[in-house]
Amino acid sequence: MGPSCKAAPKPLPDLSICDPSQSLFCSKDRNFLRQKLRSSLTVYVLLALSYLLILILFAVSLSRGTVIGAFRRLCLTSLMRQEVGATQRDVGSVLFPCGPEAREWEYFSGKCYYFSLRETSWQRAKVLCEEVHSRLAIINSHAQQNFIMYRTRNQRFWIGLSDKNSEGEWKWIDGSNSTTGFTYWKEGEPNNSGQNEDCAHVWTYGEWNDVDCTYKCYYICEKPAPRL
Repeated sequence: MGPSCKAAPKPLPDLSICDPSQSLFCSKDRNFLRQKLRSSLTVYVLLALSYLLILILFAVSLSRGTVIGAFRRLCLTSLMRQEVGATQRDVGSVLFPCGPEAREWEYFSGKCYYFSLRETSWQRAKVLCEEVHSRLAIINSHAQQNFIMYRTRNQRFWIGLSDKNSEGEWKWIDGSNSTTGFTYWKEGEPNNSGQNEDCAHVWTYGEWNDVDCTYKCYYICEKPAPRL
């Protein structure tokens, strides 16, 4: 048999060149291509907008997470500071019940006491106590008396008791009458020796004694303990 012959493929029609005899079909093909291009372009635009929207939402979500995280860290830091402050106050109240700036004061039964290191007159001691927002000590219980007796150790310390306004009427510095409450006078005292002993101080064994108000003694200041 002779070599087989195959028919040559037919060339594809060139749509850019329209046969006048087929102008109707050519117009339809062009419209079809235009619609297809428009629909494809619309799809691409929608896809691009979708991706853009996703990026925007992701950025917003990320920023919200950052803001919320920062807020949480701020709250946590504030709580930690409050806890640290409370702990410091608790430690401070144990170590310095009269306040960290009043370490020379001694605490006893809800009050703070200052035992002076220098001697002066009763009136000057009264002024010095008032300058630090306190007063000369008022003793109204055995417990308080024992505390002061132990702390003064037989030294002379002024207390807030006198009969300067009326002889024989011993009153505390707050105006209360000592004769109706606790007393711890030394035996035979007060005796107003020399007719000029109008102020009281603690002395041997913490007992009270009247003496001239110009006498030089140490002094005890008293004030309420601060609320820490």
